Amino acid sequence: MKFQRQAKILELIETNEIETQEELSSRLRLLGYETTQATVSRDIKELRLIKILSPSGKYRYATSAQEAENSYASRLQNIFRECVTSVAAAQNLVVIKTFPALAPAAANAIDAMRLPNALGSISGDDTVFIAMKDNESAVEFCEATKKNLK
Repeated sequence: MKFQRQAKILELIETNEIETQEELSSRLRLLGYETTQATVSRDIKELRLIKILSPSGKYRYATSAQEAENSYASRLQNIFRECVTSVAAAQNLVVIKTFPALAPAAANAIDAMRLPNALGSISGDDTVFIAMKDNESAVEFCEATKKNLK
């Protein structure tokens, strides 16, 4: 029962902004898990959950791995903004030009974004190629990227 409850806690915090132990206990009870505040507190400690600032400005529970991944992805996106000089679509391929020696950082940032329509990327010294699922995905990615680079 403990492992099922803890798995449900991880699912709940991944899909909801849960701010307090009381809120977490309440949601667990609605799902049929009889819990006390002390049990939830132990689960939080065992799962090594932390509180992070969500985009809405509230603090919510998250796994430390989620926080590390979000922080890493955010840093890579900043690197991406700083090193990209141009973006263009060529059918389903996206060609990204960067300052010299920064293409690997840009490609890493793209991979960290986990774009659903990106099939893969490859980088050289100052150029990154991204294979997209289709031509439309390539154009959409280029348009969104150009807006973010401004």
